[in-house]
Amino acid sequence: MTTDLTPYAGRWVALVGDLVAGTGNTAEAAYQLASRNRPKERVRLRFVESDKGELLPLSPLLDQLRPLFVDEQLPIYLVGGAVRDAVLGRVSHDLDFVLRQKAIKAAFDVANALKVPAYVLDQERDTGRVVLAEANTTLDFARFRGVDLDADLRDRDFTINAMALPATARQFDSIIDPCGGLNDLALRQIRQTNPHAVSSDPVRALRAIRLALTLDFTLTDETTDAVASAAAQLGDVSSERVRDELVKLLRSRAPHTAVAEMNRLGLLAVTLPDVAALAGTPQSAAHHPSALDHTISALGWLLQIENALQPVTELDGSFLLKARNALAPFAAQLDAYMEREIDGGIDGRTLLRFAALLHDVGKLRTQVEDAEGHIQFPGHEKVGAAMAAQQMRDLCFSKQAVVGISRVVSNHLRPLLIAKEHFSAEGTHVPISRRTIYRYFRDSKSAGLDIGLLSLAYYLSTHDGPGELHRWEYLVDLVAELFRHYFNHHSQTIAPQPLFNGRELMELLDLKPGPRVGAILSFVEEGQAAGEINSVEEAIAAAQQAMAKFGS
Repeated sequence: MTTDLTPYAGRWVALVGDLVAGTGNTAEAAYQLASRNRPKERVRLRFVESDKGELLPLSPLLDQLRPLFVDEQLPIYLVGGAVRDAVLGRVSHDLDFVLRQKAIKAAFDVANALKVPAYVLDQERDTGRVVLAEANTTLDFARFRGVDLDADLRDRDFTINAMALPATARQFDSIIDPCGGLNDLALRQIRQTNPHAVSSDPVRALRAIRLALTLDFTLTDETTDAVASAAAQLGDVSSERVRDELVKLLRSRAPHTAVAEMNRLGLLAVTLPDVAALAGTPQSAAHHPSALDHTISALGWLLQIENALQPVTELDGSFLLKARNALAPFAAQLDAYMEREIDGGIDGRTLLRFAALLHDVGKLRTQVEDAEGHIQFPGHEKVGAAMAAQQMRDLCFSKQAVVGISRVVSNHLRPLLIAKEHFSAEGTHVPISRRTIYRYFRDSKSAGLDIGLLSLAYYLSTHDGPGELHRWEYLVDLVAELFRHYFNHHSQTIAPQPLFNGRELMELLDLKPGPRVGAILSFVEEGQAAGEINSVEEAIAAAQQAMAKFGS
């Protein structure tokens, strides 16, 4: 006969067989009482909920996990963001669990039951992870950070992240909240759990900004002061941890606001010093007061360009509708491109936002003023490419990410310069040639797609909107034409199939190996891309012409 546990609703019970051997407000209290009453018996712990409480919106995965947790000797708790999100009415699919000990074992037990992989994250800290790849979900299991759950929660970063729920529980009333996180959620504020929460781990300063932006909360005054004070300590944090928080900030719903907040609180100067230094780099009166203002604005406009690619997103201006309509034929391909995986665990969208953040760092070292007082930055894109690459290396990004950023920064002005060359003062324009398109992607590779999107954001930032509408519309059409050739005519305009290789060319023209062979092959390829060479015979004639051009 199963014991009726409803009288113990809201409490923990310790069971020996079907008999209640101890109860308590915590699992530890129930266990200790049962150990005194039945010292030689095997005790199982269970949290008892009423059948009338307000249910929390929790991941359906927990329904699968509860039978595994229901009679654990070591009670398991759901903690952190999943509890916070449930209170806010959101379902979190990445679940963090804590228990007193044997966390790695718990992870592998769960993985075996679900028939999915598990990994040891940190042997010393007894931390394991279960990966559900198809559901894009992770389950992390960790040992308490202190002697018990209360100590664990009080050692966390912010009160809204310092709540727990018994892993078998489902109700609001079952939330364990020693730091007042529920009250802070109601007040929509971010507050550190204790006076040393941020200073004890300075990377939490970046996390505070991200949380505030993600949830649309504000930092309490004391937490704001703690974040600003922690800036000087961020230099002591590993580059990898800083990088990971920056990635999350740039993937937030308002990355431009995140950068502005980082600058206001002194975090930008420590994490991205070349970007922060742009605050002291003035621009001509027609532009933003400083290069940093322009950078933050460009990042904000880039977000709107990204939104314009999504047909269901509401746009802030009719000029963005022009971008949506022009780029609509390539929206799915661009989305796939931005979601592609980059070595090191980031995606293309994040890389593009980093490029927007770093695109003008070269202005710091190239600023000149002409006789009429106009401020210019000759060659800032080339200088900036080297600076941006070094910043990415300093943050321990992968080689693929470093190369991608360098290409975007080095060529970020190209669409704007092409537009300027093809647009007359009278407002007329000539179509861009296939040769121009070929050279553009020859120099930028696939980063030409990033550059096209960034150029639209750059233009909108420079003009604080569309400016002269016909110039904006021409730039949009130009970028669309670049994309059309890349996606629809790649084998004709971007990378035509060679009509002969280097060995065959040397035999045809009696050439010796050397750089001249490569130069001639490139000359022929460009002619193919331009539509001027369409046969082997025409290619040979062009190669013979190129022999004189490139010397012996």
